[in-house]
Amino acid sequence: MTADAQPILELRGVNKSFGVVHVLHDVDFQVYPGQVTALVGDNGAGKSTLVKTIAGIYHIDSGAFLFEGRPVTVRSPNDVSALGVEVVYQDLALCDNLDIVENMFLGRELKSRGLLDEARMETMARDALASLSVRTVKSVRQTVSSLSGGQRQTVAIAKSVLWNSKVVLLDEPTAALGVAQTRQVIDLVRRLADQGLGVVLISHNMSDVFAVADRICALYLGRVAADVAASEVSHAQVVELITAGRSGDLGLASLTESV
Repeated sequence: MTADAQPILELRGVNKSFGVVHVLHDVDFQVYPGQVTALVGDNGAGKSTLVKTIAGIYHIDSGAFLFEGRPVTVRSPNDVSALGVEVVYQDLALCDNLDIVENMFLGRELKSRGLLDEARMETMARDALASLSVRTVKSVRQTVSSLSGGQRQTVAIAKSVLWNSKVVLLDEPTAALGVAQTRQVIDLVRRLADQGLGVVLISHNMSDVFAVADRICALYLGRVAADVAASEVSHAQVVELITAGRSGDLGLASLTESV
């Protein structure tokens, strides 16, 4: 990323409460094209709320949502999808009884003269997988129930780039995967960024984070403890940020004083 690169997606001073519980406190968050931003934090840090805010599931109480440098109003997930933002949740939202093509176009089926355009959808599904150099799937007509965990994750990620996406958020994409499958998914995440997409990786796995992330944003009790280049921090420093909201080695003040 060049010094003058602009975020493709940005949240400024975002706050979110549920009743009397203030979950996000003045959160600033940026996603850059061609980069992987890892979003890390302990349980209860606010990661899920932040992701659902970006996804349009939750409305922000105050603050600004910018896309490609322009303020936008997000009222629903459809608004976010229209911008070019896709979210791949941990449960993948895939239907076991449908094949890969049917899953990738579920709810967005293409039609020709009132009929499903099966040939075009099949071609687009193959092209999406090929664009990500996916070779582990034998046929796009396999049912999802026949796929391994890594293959399912691959299909879910490929589905997210079918619609000219500009930003993809991945929620714990390597959870419950073996070593080899995890490596395949991490390589896939890197290829998304190499194609110019802004990628957000939500993960508890520090090995995955340091294997692929360009930047790391650490949340602590709903506040941003640090947003730094991955090359500038160590595993131990990130763990400190996650568990204590500070890292003495980084010269960052504790956030517990203001919580």
